[in-house]
Amino acid sequence: MIDAGPGRTELSEAGRTIHRHYQQLLRTRRLYSLLALGGVATLLFFALWFANDNNAGKFFDRLPYFFDFFIHFQPDDPFEIVRALFDLPSPYADGSLKYDYEEGRVYLFGSVYLPEYFYQMLVTINIALCATLAGAAMAFVLCFFAATNLVGAGAVRFLVRRLLELMRAFPEIVIAGLLVAILSIGPIAAVVAIFIHTTGALGKLFFEVVENADMKPDEGLRSVGATWLECVRYGMVPQVLPNFVSYALLRTEINVRASTIIGAVGGGGIGEVFRLSLSRDHAAKTYAIIVLLFATILLIDWFSGWLRQRLVGNAAFQFGA
Repeated sequence: MIDAGPGRTELSEAGRTIHRHYQQLLRTRRLYSLLALGGVATLLFFALWFANDNNAGKFFDRLPYFFDFFIHFQPDDPFEIVRALFDLPSPYADGSLKYDYEEGRVYLFGSVYLPEYFYQMLVTINIALCATLAGAAMAFVLCFFAATNLVGAGAVRFLVRRLLELMRAFPEIVIAGLLVAILSIGPIAAVVAIFIHTTGALGKLFFEVVENADMKPDEGLRSVGATWLECVRYGMVPQVLPNFVSYALLRTEINVRASTIIGAVGGGGIGEVFRLSLSRDHAAKTYAIIVLLFATILLIDWFSGWLRQRLVGNAAFQFGA
C-alpha cells in the first residue's frame, strides 16, 4: 500500500496485479456458474418435454389442473378428520363418508384399545426398526472385510464390496414388489426388502469410516501378537462405533419413510391403508393418515437427533488422522 495523502491509499503494482487476477477469477467463476445453470435448465426442459410426449397424462397439458385434486378432494367437515383418526362415530349418513369404526377394532394385550391408524403406524415403525437393526448388524459384520486397511486379500474385499453394491443397487420398493410375489402380501416382505437395502447402504458407509480410522492402535496390537479379530475388536471398533451409531440412527429415519412407501405395494402398515383410502376417495381418512404420518416423522426425527447427540455427541464424524 502507498500513502497518497490523508485518508487515501493506493495499491502498489503487485497489489493491483493481484486485484486484477482476483477480478478475472471472479468473472470466470460467474461465467461458469451461469453456463452450469443454463445447462441444468436446458436438460430440465428437454426432460419435461420428453415426459410430455411419452406420458399418457401429458405433463404440460395437465399442469394447469394441478391443484384441482386438492380443491375437490376435501372432507365436508374438518372434524371428520379427527373422527377418522381416533375411530370416533361419524354423524354422516352418506355412504361415501360414513364408516363403521366399531368394526375391526384393534386391542393390544386383549384390553388396550388402539385406533386403527395408530396401530398401522406402529406396524410401519416396527418394520423400519426390525429391518434397520438386522441391516446394521449385517453391515457391521461385512464392513471390516471390505476395508482396504484391514483385509489384505483382494478377492475377499472385491466379493464383499460387490455384494454390498448388489444389495443397495435396487430401491426398497422394487425389492418389496418382487418379494410380495414370492412371500405374499404382508410386513415380512417389507422387512426383508428394507433389510437388504439397508445392509448395502450402511455397509458402504461403515467400511469408508473404517478406512479413515487411525491405524496406530491396530499396529500396536499387532506388535504384541494380537490376532486379526482382536485388532478389530480392541483397536478399530472403539474408534468407529460412534460413527456407526450415528449412521444407523439416520438410516432409521429413512427406513420409516421407506416402510410407508412399501406399504403401497402390499408391505402392510400405514402405507397400505393410505393407498386404499386414497383409491376409495375417502378424503377425511386420507388427510387423517397424512396428519399422523407428518406428526410421527417429526417425532422420530426429533427423537433420533436427541438420541444421537446423547449417545455420540461430538464424537460423530470425527475421522482419525
